[in-house]
Amino acid sequence: MDFYQPSLGHQFINGYQVQGQGPTLPRISPATGEELLEVDTATDEQVDQAVKAAATAFPSWSTLTPGERSDHLLAFARELQLHADELAAVETSQTGKSIRMSTEFDVPGSIDNVNFFAGAARNLQGLAAGDYAGNTTSMIRREAIGVIGSISPWNYPLQMAAWKILPAIAAGNTIVLKPSELTPGTSVLFAKAAIDAGLPAGVINVVLGDGPRVGSALVRHPLVKMTSFTGSTAVGLKIMSMAAERGNRVHLELGGKAPFVVFDDADIEAAAHGAVAGSTINSGQDCTAATRAYVHSSVFKKFTSRVAELMDAMVVSDPTDPDTDMGSLISEAHLDKVAAMVQRAEDSGAKVLAGGRREERPGFYYRPTLLVGAKQDSEIVQQEVFGPVLVALPFDSDDEAIELANDTPYGLAASAWTKNVDRAMRASAQIQAGCVWINEHILIVSDMPHGGYKASGMGKDMSQYSFDEYTNVKHVMLSHDPAAHRDWQDTVFKQR
Repeated sequence: MDFYQPSLGHQFINGYQVQGQGPTLPRISPATGEELLEVDTATDEQVDQAVKAAATAFPSWSTLTPGERSDHLLAFARELQLHADELAAVETSQTGKSIRMSTEFDVPGSIDNVNFFAGAARNLQGLAAGDYAGNTTSMIRREAIGVIGSISPWNYPLQMAAWKILPAIAAGNTIVLKPSELTPGTSVLFAKAAIDAGLPAGVINVVLGDGPRVGSALVRHPLVKMTSFTGSTAVGLKIMSMAAERGNRVHLELGGKAPFVVFDDADIEAAAHGAVAGSTINSGQDCTAATRAYVHSSVFKKFTSRVAELMDAMVVSDPTDPDTDMGSLISEAHLDKVAAMVQRAEDSGAKVLAGGRREERPGFYYRPTLLVGAKQDSEIVQQEVFGPVLVALPFDSDDEAIELANDTPYGLAASAWTKNVDRAMRASAQIQAGCVWINEHILIVSDMPHGGYKASGMGKDMSQYSFDEYTNVKHVMLSHDPAAHRDWQDTVFKQR
């Protein structure tokens, strides 16, 4: 793979892929359990170099016309397309996700993001100029903030790099990204493709290392003007606290515990397929994954029986095999966590209808799992598992379904399954989540925003709405009143 050269290092600073001078970390293949490579990490000095490179690039990048930035992004998309197969192979190698997922979802979705923001860069919206105070003209300017420090997670390393980088640079900012030390490869390749496509050096930089050392150094750097973070709610609160030390803006996309509400008039076959796809996507390591199925008691058995049947038929195997439906979890520690949560649920009275066990093979595999009989206040219902685990609970009324759906600290995503338009509209209005799908779950598009309510964070990824996170809105007022003394000034001093 000529494009991917991990021997050059996993830092990308001022246009060059360089070796990190910090501690090296062994990276274990999720698919085999064997060592994949040694991962280098950045020192504080290299974090400083990356931030200063971004700060140096900011004045010229931010003053390009929207059309010029758009042209750069279109070239970037073309460069990524040239390396689509290699990007998919590296993504699967470092995460353990199926090659179908990488090839048909992650890579094309990321390239589509680049193309979307190439167009969006030319459409930074504001109020039309107008007279709002008499003898004045007001207008809105959207201006770039400066250097953005972003931290992305391990579950979708390529797509999360795209979600962090693209709205930031399309709006005229420059960026330093810290991807997870577990999955650095495609983030570095993303930055390299940008340089190969002609983006100026320093606009996109990548530093690698753990959160307490490298992440903190990035968030606290005096030249970083905003932090964007995707990850757990607990870490997000720490990020917010660090950013608050200097009054910096934060964008947080945090945990989720998505409800999947099946009303009695739903198409049960469609709902069952949606539940299996929605709960096992990316081996369930998705903060919008379906995790809590609330199903009307009259169709509960029919739904759960079909879901169990579909889960049992899924192929959990070598992620490089195109016939594999679901690959591995990210690490042995994470596999242990998922298995322990399911075991505790069983010990508390829940019953396993499908899965509930590790796959007996090298690597970190867990069968798609369906649980019933858990209580609403139990750990398995309230806390994020981040694995291919769906818990089904019955309800008897629409009011109860909405109440149960909202009964967790999270509010990232949800879905409702019904043929009744009134129910659909009520669910979309009353479920507290940043996205509510109707008769669908997990489908995302670059054109629409992604972000949550409550403990799931603040702000939006993707779409035009993401520019609200990455721009300062400036009001400019021009007076064209010929008088030296204006009427409003009488409230301060009278003309005499």
